[in-house]
Amino acid sequence: MAWGCALCLALAGGALLALLVQLLRWLRADGDLTLLWAERWGKKPEHELRGKVVWVTGASSGIGEELAYQLAKLGALLAISARREDELQRVKKKCLQISSLSESDILVLRLDLTDRSSHEAATNSVLKHFGKIDVLVNNGGRSQRSLFVDTNLDVYNAIIELNYLGTISLTKYVLNHMIQRKKGKIVTVSSVMGIMGAPLATGYCASKHALQGFFNSLRTELTDYPEISIIQICPGPVQSQIIQNVFTENLAKSIENSGDQSHKMPTDRCARLTLVSVANDVKEAWISDHPYLAVCYLWQYAPTWAWWLMNRMGKKRIQNFKSGIVSVQRVPLSPCLLLALCCCSPLLWECWDCTAPQPH
Repeated sequence: MAWGCALCLALAGGALLALLVQLLRWLRADGDLTLLWAERWGKKPEHELRGKVVWVTGASSGIGEELAYQLAKLGALLAISARREDELQRVKKKCLQISSLSESDILVLRLDLTDRSSHEAATNSVLKHFGKIDVLVNNGGRSQRSLFVDTNLDVYNAIIELNYLGTISLTKYVLNHMIQRKKGKIVTVSSVMGIMGAPLATGYCASKHALQGFFNSLRTELTDYPEISIIQICPGPVQSQIIQNVFTENLAKSIENSGDQSHKMPTDRCARLTLVSVANDVKEAWISDHPYLAVCYLWQYAPTWAWWLMNRMGKKRIQNFKSGIVSVQRVPLSPCLLLALCCCSPLLWECWDCTAPQPH
């Protein structure tokens, strides 16, 4: 009897210790725990992506540019696309400087995602140059900073045309090639805004939710091709030039003050976790610091709490916007408070969120 009680206590203590370790990891996390497990114990991009043909759109700046640099160092063969060919040439030059790739290992291909009639020819150009496409990284797109009541509807049309329709159009042509080969990876840089809702980004959120729904559905249509992976990357705030190129209330207006970005995740860290996701076929990766990572978990497990929290965060964000502060600001909510909410949320599912989605 005594030995049985001691064993039960030991097992309970071990379980509590394991839970505590996971909670401490979560407090320090800059990605979902599945992704961080893959980073530590899973396949390494250095082994999985060397020699692969990777086509990156939106490669002239931000996350796409950093992905090009890291892929070049890994020894991947690159097709880099964006509207600004001069910037692509700059990125290619640096890729050659920091890697052992040759001139022919990097293809610069100007591409406008909104010109859907050009996507088939662009795909054929990459295939003609490299003979195959192993990985497509859908990274092109623009964000938004404007209130819905002030925004012209043609802005929403432009957002959907670029972020959603342009992305799935290019995917269609590349996927045809991957189906013929019966293997490949389609990686789409979505956003945490594709998981939750946020003020000042109604059109952007809508386009990212559309991408999430599309690619989650597409994955179910490809079960006959187990070696074709659909991977969705959901970054939070990242240091990049995305703020300088956002949609506003009308198509002719641009943002004058991009604000301080020092508190955001470094671009190289976001790119590294993206490549870890690609190497390990992580279906959906959340890449963000707290409190936005915590909000993703809340949105998944306890939507009612998430709505309350986003209303609190959103009110401050709108106040900053009206004061001329456009960049996302650090929210004065401690991870401990968010942890308490997440720990308590399972107790509230039956009372508050009977239809909460399955855990990530």
